[in-house]
Amino acid sequence: MKLKDKFTELMHNQALKRKLYVIIFEADTPAGKLFDVTLIWCILLSVGLVILESLQGLPVWLKTPFIVMEYLLTAFFTFEYITRLYCSPKPSKYAFSAFGIIDLLATLPLYLAFLFPGARYLLIIRAFRLIRIFRIFKLFNFWIEGQMLLTALRDSSKKIAVFFMFVVILVISIGTLMYMIEGGKPNTQFSNIPNSIYWACVTLTTVGYGDITPVTALGKFLSGCVMLIGYTIIAVPTGIVSVSLMKRHEKNVARECPNCHRRGHEESAQFCKYCGSSLDKAPKE
Repeated sequence: MKLKDKFTELMHNQALKRKLYVIIFEADTPAGKLFDVTLIWCILLSVGLVILESLQGLPVWLKTPFIVMEYLLTAFFTFEYITRLYCSPKPSKYAFSAFGIIDLLATLPLYLAFLFPGARYLLIIRAFRLIRIFRIFKLFNFWIEGQMLLTALRDSSKKIAVFFMFVVILVISIGTLMYMIEGGKPNTQFSNIPNSIYWACVTLTTVGYGDITPVTALGKFLSGCVMLIGYTIIAVPTGIVSVSLMKRHEKNVARECPNCHRRGHEESAQFCKYCGSSLDKAPKE
């Protein structure tokens, strides 16, 4: 019963939760900054270990230290995740947030490796936790710019989806046409339509591996046309996103404060960054 009482007391210890919250979730205090910097070094070490383990010819004696370090780092990340849940004012909100999901995924691969040995290399997911560096070193301007780009991509998603479907149809059509031209030749590399579609993807995207090449004059002519088409259409999605970014920028610039009448506010801003007045209310007479 004493153990149960201590556990209950620990779960309701608000002072401890607040102290841990300041250290783990905030980077303004010396303890919080130290914790975050330590966390980043642990993430870098973990990702480095995964990369090194994939190299061939490593000394056998390094295997055991690497495994021990992986288990220690995983134990640290697991404890950290549980502590975040413990001290978070709304654990479910943190657990289902972007950072919460990444933190959870960062702890699972080594446990999954007991069932699926290859899953341990998914530890590379921990690299995504380096996003916290924006918060630690106060690079919020970069974070805001990233959010603007994501918003522009979301606004342009339907147009990009239509463009993608057009490219898929174009690739299938070109691949089939090339199969009709080259497929009947002896020892041809265009032995079937899937191979021809693969060639069309490589050529249209201007990658040009060169592992499949046409031999007939008509095939070479079509290949040249596909290359030119690739250079033509490759700028289309960039233009779509750029237009969306410009529209959002113009919308932000046009947003005017009702009190000081100055512009240049973000769409999500609730108060004027110049005079502090509410952007959604009319000025007081």
